[in-house]
Amino acid sequence: MKSVAGKYVYLFAIAGLIVALDQWTKGLVRTNLALGETWLPDSLTWLSPYARIVHWYNTGAAFGMFQSGSMVFTVLAIIVIGAIIYYFPRVENNDWTLRLAMSMQLAGAAGNLIDRLMYDGRVTDFLSVGTFPVFNVADASISLGTAILLLGVYLQERAARETKAPEPNHPSEATSE
Repeated sequence: MKSVAGKYVYLFAIAGLIVALDQWTKGLVRTNLALGETWLPDSLTWLSPYARIVHWYNTGAAFGMFQSGSMVFTVLAIIVIGAIIYYFPRVENNDWTLRLAMSMQLAGAAGNLIDRLMYDGRVTDFLSVGTFPVFNVADASISLGTAILLLGVYLQERAARETKAPEPNHPSEATSE
């Protein structure tokens, strides 16, 4: 039981820090910028064509996909959060990529769920980079968590190939004496 509690401490510590950062940054944007307003420090105006802070919201999924699907994504976030909390203790301690990925995905789902529940189904977005859809810390956490998950799968498959015993010669290659 003690090891399960330790695993949950890891999960909720990582996720909690990300959710706190997500909610803090969204709060700053909602407080200081009108909807649609853009901001960039004076010293970085040269970045404005490429990156800026803009107060925006969406009712869809990450990066503004599937607009007007707020209720579906609210239910989906609750299911994802529940599944991560349920399965996390079953992940091996040495599988750091899966543990980190699940923590980040939990944080992203929770951060955007908080917005949906508090702001009439809308999620605050504010990071605008080039022509990419406006996003937030929670969206970035989900995406980075997915990338880490894929990296972990790749590393595990590579390690499995390296430790696999060499296969015997194919029968057709054997010579008879």
